[in-house]
Amino acid sequence: MKRKRTSCLTPFLVILLGIACLLSLGAVWGVDFVPRLAAADFGNPTPGLDRFQKAFYSFQLEIQKDTLLKPKDAGGVAKAFEISQGESVNSIALELENAGIIQDAGAFRLYLIYSGLDKGIQAGKHQLSPSQTGLEIALAIQDANPKIASVRILAGWRSEEIAAALPANGLSVSASDFLQTASLLKGESILPGFSDLKSVEGYLLPDVYQFKREASSEEILVAMLQNFDQQVTQEIRDGFTRQGLSLPQAVILASIVQKEAVVADEMPIIASVFYNRLNNGVKLDSDPTVQYSLGYDSGLKTWWKNPLNASDLKVNSSYNTYVNIGLPPGPICSPGLQALRAVAFPAQTPYFYFRARCDGSGRHNFATTYAEHLNNACN
Repeated sequence: MKRKRTSCLTPFLVILLGIACLLSLGAVWGVDFVPRLAAADFGNPTPGLDRFQKAFYSFQLEIQKDTLLKPKDAGGVAKAFEISQGESVNSIALELENAGIIQDAGAFRLYLIYSGLDKGIQAGKHQLSPSQTGLEIALAIQDANPKIASVRILAGWRSEEIAAALPANGLSVSASDFLQTASLLKGESILPGFSDLKSVEGYLLPDVYQFKREASSEEILVAMLQNFDQQVTQEIRDGFTRQGLSLPQAVILASIVQKEAVVADEMPIIASVFYNRLNNGVKLDSDPTVQYSLGYDSGLKTWWKNPLNASDLKVNSSYNTYVNIGLPPGPICSPGLQALRAVAFPAQTPYFYFRARCDGSGRHNFATTYAEHLNNACN
Protein backbone atom coordinates (compact mmCIF):
# COMPACT_ATOMS: atom_id res chain seq x y z
CA MET A 1 0.00 0.00 0.00
CA LYS A 2 2.82 2.38 0.84
CA ARG A 3 4.39 1.92 -2.58
CA LYS A 4 1.12 2.67 -4.32
CA ARG A 5 0.63 5.86 -2.36
CA THR A 6 4.15 7.03 -3.26
CA SER A 7 3.62 6.37 -6.95
CA CYS A 8 0.40 8.41 -6.87
CA LEU A 9 2.07 11.31 -5.14
CA THR A 10 5.02 11.52 -7.53
CA PRO A 11 3.18 13.07 -10.53
CA PHE A 12 1.50 15.52 -8.16
CA LEU A 13 4.86 16.61 -6.75
CA VAL A 14 6.28 17.00 -10.25
CA ILE A 15 3.35 19.26 -11.19
CA LEU A 16 3.84 21.32 -8.03
CA LEU A 17 7.55 21.66 -8.79
CA GLY A 18 6.77 22.80 -12.35
CA ILE A 19 4.33 25.42 -11.10
CA ALA A 20 6.90 26.65 -8.59
CA CYS A 21 9.49 26.98 -11.36
CA LEU A 22 7.09 28.96 -13.54
CA LEU A 23 6.24 31.27 -10.65
CA SER A 24 9.94 31.80 -9.96
CA LEU A 25 10.63 32.64 -13.60
CA GLY A 26 7.69 35.05 -13.61
CA ALA A 27 8.99 36.74 -10.49
CA VAL A 28 12.47 37.15 -11.99
CA TRP A 29 10.93 38.56 -15.19
CA GLY A 30 8.87 41.04 -13.21
CA VAL A 31 11.74 42.16 -10.99
CA ASP A 32 14.30 42.61 -13.76
CA PHE A 33 12.53 43.24 -17.07
CA VAL A 34 9.54 45.44 -16.21
CA PRO A 35 11.66 48.07 -14.38
CA ARG A 36 13.76 48.47 -17.54
CA LEU A 37 10.61 49.21 -19.54
CA ALA A 38 9.42 51.68 -16.90
CA ALA A 39 12.79 53.43 -16.77
CA ALA A 40 12.62 53.98 -20.54
CA ASP A 41 9.11 55.45 -20.28
CA PHE A 42 9.24 57.30 -16.95
CA GLY A 43 12.89 57.78 -16.08
CA ASN A 44 14.79 56.11 -13.25
CA PRO A 45 12.96 55.42 -9.98
CA THR A 46 13.83 57.18 -6.76
CA PRO A 47 16.73 55.49 -4.93
CA GLY A 48 14.46 55.05 -1.90
CA LEU A 49 12.60 52.10 -3.45
CA ASP A 50 13.86 48.58 -2.91
CA ARG A 51 14.06 46.03 -5.72
CA PHE A 52 10.56 44.65 -5.27
CA GLN A 53 9.00 48.08 -4.79
CA LYS A 54 10.60 49.12 -8.09
CA ALA A 55 9.10 46.07 -9.76
CA PHE A 56 5.65 46.73 -8.26
CA TYR A 57 5.51 50.41 -9.21
CA SER A 58 7.06 49.74 -12.62
CA PHE A 59 4.43 47.10 -13.40
CA GLN A 60 1.58 49.39 -12.34
CA LEU A 61 2.96 52.33 -14.34
CA GLU A 62 3.42 50.26 -17.50
CA ILE A 63 -0.20 49.09 -17.29
CA GLN A 64 -1.41 52.70 -17.02
CA LYS A 65 1.27 54.49 -19.01
CA ASP A 66 -1.11 56.02 -21.56
CA THR A 67 -2.86 57.95 -18.78
CA LEU A 68 0.48 59.49 -17.81
CA LEU A 69 2.27 59.93 -21.13
CA LYS A 70 -0.70 61.40 -23.00
CA PRO A 71 -2.43 64.65 -22.00
CA LYS A 72 -6.07 64.62 -20.98
CA ASP A 73 -6.85 67.31 -23.57
CA ALA A 74 -4.18 68.30 -26.12
CA GLY A 75 -6.09 71.52 -26.81
CA GLY A 76 -6.71 72.40 -23.17
CA VAL A 77 -5.80 75.76 -21.66
CA ALA A 78 -3.89 76.47 -18.45
CA LYS A 79 -5.85 77.11 -15.28
CA ALA A 80 -4.98 78.04 -11.72
CA PHE A 81 -4.67 75.14 -9.30
CA GLU A 82 -3.95 75.66 -5.63
CA ILE A 83 -2.25 73.18 -3.32
CA SER A 84 -2.74 73.69 0.41
CA GLN A 85 0.07 73.45 2.94
CA GLY A 86 0.37 69.85 4.21
CA GLU A 87 -2.13 68.48 1.70
CA SER A 88 -1.69 64.77 1.06
CA VAL A 89 -0.58 63.27 -2.23
CA ASN A 90 -3.88 61.37 -2.49
CA SER A 91 -5.89 64.56 -2.05
CA ILE A 92 -3.81 66.48 -4.61
CA ALA A 93 -4.14 63.70 -7.19
CA LEU A 94 -7.93 63.45 -6.73
CA GLU A 95 -8.37 67.23 -6.99
CA LEU A 96 -6.30 67.30 -10.19
CA GLU A 97 -8.51 64.60 -11.69
CA ASN A 98 -11.71 66.35 -10.57
CA ALA A 99 -10.42 69.60 -12.09
CA GLY A 100 -10.01 67.86 -15.44
CA ILE A 101 -6.24 68.37 -15.50
CA ILE A 102 -5.08 64.75 -15.32
CA GLN A 103 -6.62 61.53 -16.57
CA ASP A 104 -6.29 59.28 -13.54
CA ALA A 105 -5.51 60.14 -9.92
CA GLY A 106 -4.28 56.65 -9.04
CA ALA A 107 -1.77 56.48 -11.87
CA PHE A 108 -0.57 60.01 -11.11
CA ARG A 109 -0.01 59.12 -7.43
CA LEU A 110 1.93 56.00 -8.44
CA TYR A 111 4.25 58.05 -10.65
CA LEU A 112 4.86 60.63 -7.91
CA ILE A 113 5.94 57.89 -5.49
CA TYR A 114 7.96 55.99 -8.13
CA SER A 115 9.88 59.12 -9.13
CA GLY A 116 10.22 60.53 -5.61
CA LEU A 117 8.44 63.71 -6.69
CA ASP A 118 5.80 63.13 -4.00
CA LYS A 119 8.30 64.56 -1.50
CA GLY A 120 8.89 67.79 -3.45
CA ILE A 121 5.35 69.07 -4.01
CA GLN A 122 5.08 72.76 -3.12
CA ALA A 123 2.03 74.47 -1.67
CA GLY A 124 0.72 77.50 -3.54
CA LYS A 125 -0.93 78.43 -6.81
CA HIS A 126 0.23 76.60 -9.93
CA GLN A 127 -0.66 77.20 -13.56
CA LEU A 128 -1.51 73.76 -14.94
CA SER A 129 -3.03 72.62 -18.21
CA PRO A 130 -4.78 69.44 -19.38
CA SER A 131 -2.53 69.74 -22.45
CA GLN A 132 0.35 68.66 -20.20
CA THR A 133 1.12 65.01 -19.62
CA GLY A 134 1.01 63.55 -16.13
CA LEU A 135 4.82 63.61 -16.05
CA GLU A 136 4.92 67.29 -16.94
CA ILE A 137 2.34 68.17 -14.28
CA ALA A 138 4.31 66.21 -11.67
CA LEU A 139 7.32 68.41 -12.43
CA ALA A 140 5.25 71.59 -12.55
CA ILE A 141 3.92 71.21 -8.98
CA GLN A 142 7.43 71.03 -7.54
CA ASP A 143 7.54 74.84 -7.38
CA ALA A 144 4.62 77.25 -7.18
CA ASN A 145 6.53 80.31 -8.37
CA PRO A 146 9.51 79.09 -10.38
CA LYS A 147 11.60 81.46 -12.44
CA ILE A 148 13.05 78.42 -14.16
CA ALA A 149 10.90 75.85 -15.96
CA SER A 150 11.85 72.20 -16.34
CA VAL A 151 11.02 70.64 -19.69
CA ARG A 152 11.42 66.93 -20.29
CA ILE A 153 11.88 66.04 -23.96
CA LEU A 154 11.19 62.36 -24.58
CA ALA A 155 13.10 60.24 -27.07
CA GLY A 156 11.02 59.67 -30.18
CA TRP A 157 9.23 63.03 -30.19
CA ARG A 158 9.04 64.92 -33.47
CA SER A 159 9.58 68.68 -33.47
CA GLU A 160 5.85 69.46 -33.22
CA GLU A 161 5.58 67.41 -30.03
CA ILE A 162 8.62 69.16 -28.59
CA ALA A 163 7.14 72.55 -29.50
CA ALA A 164 3.86 71.69 -27.75
CA ALA A 165 5.71 70.71 -24.56
CA LEU A 166 7.31 74.14 -24.14
CA PRO A 167 4.25 76.30 -23.29
CA ALA A 168 2.67 73.31 -21.54
CA ASN A 169 5.56 73.44 -19.08
CA GLY A 170 5.27 77.13 -18.37
CA LEU A 171 7.53 78.74 -20.98
CA SER A 172 6.27 81.95 -22.52
CA VAL A 173 7.13 80.88 -26.06
CA SER A 174 4.29 79.46 -28.16
CA ALA A 175 4.51 76.21 -30.11
CA SER A 176 3.94 78.02 -33.40
CA ASP A 177 6.66 80.60 -32.71
CA PHE A 178 9.12 77.84 -31.82
CA LEU A 179 8.39 75.93 -35.03
CA GLN A 180 8.62 79.09 -37.13
CA THR A 181 11.98 79.99 -35.58
CA ALA A 182 13.19 76.44 -36.15
CA SER A 183 12.20 76.63 -39.83
CA LEU A 184 14.12 79.86 -40.29
CA LEU A 185 17.26 78.21 -38.94
CA LYS A 186 17.32 75.69 -41.78
CA GLY A 187 20.44 75.94 -43.91
CA GLU A 188 22.08 78.47 -41.61
CA SER A 189 25.24 78.09 -39.58
CA ILE A 190 23.67 77.86 -36.13
CA LEU A 191 26.59 76.41 -34.23
CA PRO A 192 30.03 75.09 -35.15
CA GLY A 193 29.48 71.72 -36.82
CA PHE A 194 25.90 72.52 -37.84
CA SER A 195 26.57 74.63 -40.92
CA ASP A 196 25.01 72.00 -43.20
CA LEU A 197 21.96 71.44 -41.02
CA LYS A 198 18.82 71.55 -43.17
CA SER A 199 16.36 71.05 -40.30
CA VAL A 200 16.51 70.84 -36.51
CA GLU A 201 14.38 67.68 -36.66
CA GLY A 202 16.37 64.91 -35.00
CA TYR A 203 18.92 67.19 -33.33
CA LEU A 204 16.84 68.41 -30.36
CA LEU A 205 18.37 65.87 -28.00
CA PRO A 206 15.94 64.23 -25.55
CA ASP A 207 16.78 65.33 -22.02
CA VAL A 208 15.47 67.37 -19.09
CA TYR A 209 16.15 71.04 -19.79
CA GLN A 210 16.04 74.04 -17.47
CA PHE A 211 14.98 77.30 -19.12
CA LYS A 212 14.04 80.74 -17.89
CA ARG A 213 10.31 81.12 -18.39
CA GLU A 214 10.84 84.08 -20.72
CA ALA A 215 13.47 82.26 -22.83
CA SER A 216 13.12 82.91 -26.57
CA SER A 217 12.66 80.22 -29.19
CA GLU A 218 16.16 80.80 -30.49
CA GLU A 219 17.69 80.48 -27.01
CA ILE A 220 15.85 77.20 -26.48
CA LEU A 221 16.88 75.83 -29.87
CA VAL A 222 20.52 76.76 -29.40
CA ALA A 223 20.59 75.17 -25.94
CA MET A 224 19.17 71.91 -27.31
CA LEU A 225 21.58 71.85 -30.23
CA GLN A 226 24.51 72.57 -27.93
CA ASN A 227 23.43 69.65 -25.76
CA PHE A 228 23.38 67.39 -28.83
CA ASP A 229 26.84 68.61 -29.83
CA GLN A 230 28.22 67.85 -26.36
CA GLN A 231 26.47 64.54 -25.72
CA VAL A 232 27.15 63.00 -29.14
CA THR A 233 30.83 62.40 -28.41
CA GLN A 234 33.70 61.91 -30.82
CA GLU A 235 33.57 58.20 -30.00
CA ILE A 236 30.00 58.02 -31.26
CA ARG A 237 30.79 60.09 -34.35
CA ASP A 238 33.77 57.86 -35.14
CA GLY A 239 31.38 54.91 -34.90
CA PHE A 240 29.14 56.52 -37.52
CA THR A 241 32.14 56.98 -39.79
CA ARG A 242 33.14 53.33 -39.45
CA GLN A 243 29.65 52.36 -40.56
CA GLY A 244 30.02 54.55 -43.64
CA LEU A 245 27.53 57.18 -42.50
CA SER A 246 27.79 60.94 -42.22
CA LEU A 247 26.38 62.58 -39.09
CA PRO A 248 23.09 63.54 -40.82
CA GLN A 249 22.67 60.00 -42.20
CA ALA A 250 23.36 58.50 -38.80
CA VAL A 251 20.79 60.73 -37.11
CA ILE A 252 18.20 59.72 -39.73
CA LEU A 253 18.83 56.02 -39.12
CA ALA A 254 18.89 56.49 -35.34
CA SER A 255 15.52 58.25 -35.48
CA ILE A 256 14.03 55.19 -37.21
CA VAL A 257 15.65 52.80 -34.72
CA GLN A 258 14.27 54.93 -31.89
CA LYS A 259 10.69 54.65 -33.10
CA GLU A 260 10.95 50.94 -33.94
CA ALA A 261 12.43 49.84 -30.61
CA VAL A 262 10.46 49.38 -27.42
CA VAL A 263 13.19 47.69 -25.41
CA ALA A 264 16.47 49.61 -25.45
CA ASP A 265 18.74 46.55 -25.49
CA GLU A 266 17.26 45.52 -28.86
CA MET A 267 18.33 48.78 -30.54
CA PRO A 268 21.74 47.47 -31.78
CA ILE A 269 20.00 44.42 -33.33
CA ILE A 270 17.33 46.57 -34.99
CA ALA A 271 20.10 48.83 -36.32
CA SER A 272 21.82 45.75 -37.77
CA VAL A 273 18.64 44.80 -39.65
CA PHE A 274 18.49 48.22 -41.29
CA TYR A 275 22.21 48.14 -42.12
CA ASN A 276 21.75 44.75 -43.77
CA ARG A 277 18.87 46.12 -45.82
CA LEU A 278 20.72 49.29 -46.81
CA ASN A 279 23.85 47.36 -47.81
CA ASN A 280 21.82 45.01 -49.99
CA GLY A 281 19.59 47.58 -51.69
CA VAL A 282 16.47 46.39 -49.85
CA LYS A 283 13.79 48.91 -48.82
CA LEU A 284 13.70 49.63 -45.07
CA ASP A 285 9.91 49.06 -44.86
CA SER A 286 9.66 50.96 -41.59
CA ASP A 287 6.18 51.81 -40.27
CA PRO A 288 7.33 54.94 -38.35
CA THR A 289 8.50 56.55 -41.61
CA VAL A 290 4.94 56.13 -42.91
CA GLN A 291 3.53 57.56 -39.67
CA TYR A 292 5.82 60.57 -40.07
CA SER A 293 4.68 60.96 -43.67
CA LEU A 294 1.00 60.95 -42.69
CA GLY A 295 1.44 63.69 -40.09
CA TYR A 296 -1.15 64.54 -37.45
CA ASP A 297 -4.22 62.31 -37.26
CA SER A 298 -7.04 64.52 -35.98
CA GLY A 299 -9.32 61.55 -35.37
CA LEU A 300 -6.84 59.70 -33.17
CA LYS A 301 -5.29 62.97 -31.90
CA THR A 302 -1.76 61.75 -32.44
CA TRP A 303 1.23 62.35 -34.71
CA TRP A 304 1.85 58.61 -34.86
CA LYS A 305 -1.14 56.83 -36.39
CA ASN A 306 -1.48 53.23 -35.23
CA PRO A 307 -2.43 50.83 -36.64
CA LEU A 308 -1.60 51.60 -40.27
CA ASN A 309 -3.65 50.20 -43.12
CA ALA A 310 -2.60 49.01 -46.58
CA SER A 311 -3.36 52.35 -48.24
CA ASP A 312 -1.23 54.18 -45.64
CA LEU A 313 1.80 52.16 -46.74
CA LYS A 314 1.41 53.58 -50.25
CA VAL A 315 1.37 57.26 -49.22
CA ASN A 316 3.28 59.39 -51.73
CA SER A 317 6.12 60.80 -49.64
CA SER A 318 9.89 60.83 -49.87
CA TYR A 319 9.85 59.68 -46.23
CA ASN A 320 7.88 56.51 -47.00
CA THR A 321 10.42 53.68 -46.88
CA TYR A 322 7.84 51.19 -48.18
CA VAL A 323 8.00 53.08 -51.48
CA ASN A 324 11.55 54.43 -51.60
CA ILE A 325 14.86 52.60 -51.29
CA GLY A 326 17.44 53.96 -48.84
CA LEU A 327 17.20 56.46 -46.02
CA PRO A 328 14.47 59.13 -46.00
CA PRO A 329 15.65 62.73 -46.59
CA GLY A 330 15.67 63.62 -42.89
CA PRO A 331 15.10 62.32 -39.37
CA ILE A 332 11.56 61.43 -38.32
CA CYS A 333 12.04 62.27 -34.62
CA SER A 334 14.69 63.12 -32.05
CA PRO A 335 16.55 59.92 -31.17
CA GLY A 336 17.99 59.39 -27.72
CA LEU A 337 21.62 58.60 -27.00
CA GLN A 338 20.89 54.85 -26.83
CA ALA A 339 19.55 54.86 -30.39
CA LEU A 340 22.48 56.97 -31.59
CA ARG A 341 24.94 54.57 -29.98
CA ALA A 342 23.11 51.61 -31.52
CA VAL A 343 23.72 53.10 -34.97
CA ALA A 344 27.35 53.83 -34.13
CA PHE A 345 27.93 50.36 -32.66
CA PRO A 346 25.37 47.99 -34.19
CA ALA A 347 25.19 44.28 -33.55
CA GLN A 348 26.54 42.02 -36.27
CA THR A 349 23.67 39.79 -37.37
CA PRO A 350 22.34 38.08 -40.51
CA TYR A 351 18.83 39.42 -39.89
CA PHE A 352 16.74 41.21 -42.51
CA TYR A 353 13.37 41.14 -40.73
CA PHE A 354 11.81 41.69 -37.33
CA ARG A 355 8.30 41.78 -35.95
CA ALA A 356 6.77 42.24 -32.51
CA ARG A 357 6.47 39.17 -30.36
CA CYS A 358 2.99 37.98 -29.51
CA ASP A 359 3.48 38.12 -25.72
CA GLY A 360 3.09 41.89 -25.35
CA SER A 361 6.62 42.25 -23.98
CA GLY A 362 7.62 44.86 -26.54
CA ARG A 363 10.41 42.62 -27.78
CA HIS A 364 10.82 41.37 -31.35
CA ASN A 365 11.43 38.14 -33.17
CA PHE A 366 14.20 38.50 -35.75
CA ALA A 367 14.54 36.53 -38.97
CA THR A 368 17.04 36.08 -41.78
CA THR A 369 14.60 34.96 -44.47
CA TYR A 370 11.12 36.11 -45.39
CA ALA A 371 9.78 32.59 -44.76
CA GLU A 372 11.10 32.74 -41.20
CA HIS A 373 9.58 36.20 -40.86
CA LEU A 374 6.16 34.87 -41.88
CA ASN A 375 6.46 32.05 -39.36
CA ASN A 376 6.97 34.63 -36.63
CA ALA A 377 3.50 36.08 -37.23
CA CYS A 378 0.98 35.88 -34.40
CA ASN A 379 -1.79 33.36 -34.94
